[in-house]
Amino acid sequence: MLSRTADSLFWMGRYTERAGNLARGMQVALRMSGLGSSLGGPEEGLLNEWHSLLVAAGAEPGYREHHAAVTAEAVIRWLALDARNPSSIAACIEAARGNGRAVRTALTVDMWEALNDTWREMRLLAPTAADADRLPGFLDWVRARAHLFNGAAADTMLRDEGWLFVHLGVMLERADNTARLLDSKHDALAGPGSEGAVAYAQWQALLRSVSALRSFQWLYHTRLRPGLVAEMLVVRPELPRSLVSCHGRVLHALEGIAEATGGRRGDPQRIAAEIQDRLAKGRMEDILARGLHDWLTAQINRNIELGRAIQALYLSG
Repeated sequence: MLSRTADSLFWMGRYTERAGNLARGMQVALRMSGLGSSLGGPEEGLLNEWHSLLVAAGAEPGYREHHAAVTAEAVIRWLALDARNPSSIAACIEAARGNGRAVRTALTVDMWEALNDTWREMRLLAPTAADADRLPGFLDWVRARAHLFNGAAADTMLRDEGWLFVHLGVMLERADNTARLLDSKHDALAGPGSEGAVAYAQWQALLRSVSALRSFQWLYHTRLRPGLVAEMLVVRPELPRSLVSCHGRVLHALEGIAEATGGRRGDPQRIAAEIQDRLAKGRMEDILARGLHDWLTAQINRNIELGRAIQALYLSG
């Protein structure tokens, strides 16, 4: 497979997953800001929700270039629609469709229709998507479209090299998002703010953002506790969006790509194996004792390193 084809498939998967993940993060911020308002919380606390989402999305530096202060309305528009933000939902959908169009013949009809229909509907929804009364429905729509694309790829794409690059992009992006979401709420999980009604609501919102609230009860049969929430999202392989689960599939995809390219292995396989081994052998007690924020920061940086290694070995040229 040509490196430019692999590159388009990889980034198509990443951008589609990123749009869905950003919608999930915005739903958490909306839920928490709504809870804060109902409890009469301070305005500063409500804005912290949006600021933490900016940081988690890696979108704060660009936002600061164009905005003097953090406001809910400005952050929502920046993350959802602003063309100046290359990681906004609208920009991700545009980029995913552009990458898919470049490799149209490598996609199934269902995959292309999922991408193209999403792009067309996005153009219709954009003028009012950030309005207060339409935003929740818009975010639900984005999540549903990401599910549709992933389902189309899973159900219709040949399990060949093309599938492996799409799946690799999705799983790498998902792992990065889980780590960033966790880090944005580390105080509610392992810091001085990990007790009380607001912290409990943050744990709930965090689990909802990865569709895991019911799964938590199924696995643990107990009330929410911060250590267990963190454990579920980091080291429980049963959860599809946990770090250990995502990185397991990243490693599996990379091994498949190596076999499909005549045994061409390198830094991607080495880094992915090290990450997976660290996660599989990790104990949540040790991670929390070290400091959840520091541990997650190292994990995010390692994920970035893995992405660069994949780009250098398979996607450049």
